[in-house]
Amino acid sequence: MSRFDDMEVFAKVVAVGSMSGAAREMGFSPAVISKRLQRLEERLGTRLLNRTTRQLSLTEAGEGYYDRVVAILAGVEDAESFVGLGSSDARGQLKISGPTSFGRMHIAPNLIKFMKANPNLTLNLDLSDQYVDIVSSGIDLAIRIGELPDSSLVARKLAPVRRVLCATPKYLEKHGIPERIEDLDHHALIAPHNQGPWKLEGKKGSIIYRPNSTLMTNSSEVVRETVIAGLGIALRSTWDVGEELNDGRLQRVLPEYSATKGLGIYAVYPSRNFLPAKVRLFIDYLAELFGPTPYWERKKDKSGEQAS
Repeated sequence: MSRFDDMEVFAKVVAVGSMSGAAREMGFSPAVISKRLQRLEERLGTRLLNRTTRQLSLTEAGEGYYDRVVAILAGVEDAESFVGLGSSDARGQLKISGPTSFGRMHIAPNLIKFMKANPNLTLNLDLSDQYVDIVSSGIDLAIRIGELPDSSLVARKLAPVRRVLCATPKYLEKHGIPERIEDLDHHALIAPHNQGPWKLEGKKGSIIYRPNSTLMTNSSEVVRETVIAGLGIALRSTWDVGEELNDGRLQRVLPEYSATKGLGIYAVYPSRNFLPAKVRLFIDYLAELFGPTPYWERKKDKSGEQAS
């Protein structure tokens, strides 16, 4: 077995979290996996993993080595994909990172069509609201929402993000409809405690409003569910509550204001000299699926179909 094979074994053990799990996935016995790791550590002259009867953990040297090994393995996969760059057929494994709520609502339900069109491709979808270093993690593509900072990564905008103030009709009927920004001071407002001020754009320019939330939570999904339940007024993205706005379960508040400046949904990938076919095809698929006027902002006609 080559040094590269030993790297693959090490990366698989770390990813799975156990030698027995890695053995099952790679088709080896646990004894073979253990021997390969021992040989790798002997060749490197350092311990990479701390082993106990119940768990494995990376040493400091192991963490640094793992980051570099993952990048190497991703590079090898890209090199092999280079042969098929001119082909419409995607092969291998496509590793995607995305935010939890958006991934659940708008990526997962739309995977079936893409996977049927690319039967030789395996998808690995990792949803997390934590920042992921896609280079060191071996991620092919990340979906990110917000203002995109300058970086060494390449990005393609898939759709605009529009954030609006909204509440249920029953809440507004009971508590009144705000007519000015200052009226929000007298309403129940819902915002994650880590969100910060509401940056809004109106006819008279930009304003910053600091909501005094009636609910303490670190979960954006809790905010979504409670505003739909009628607890108060929230600032939500249309990708998050577009269906509720379209069917009348939610109603816009102060519709002349929204938070849109600089916000977007982006496909982000490492800056390379070539783009693997699997990444290019998936980005094109999402760009066509979402587009300048995403489906979550298009009202449905009487038959239930979304207007074009």
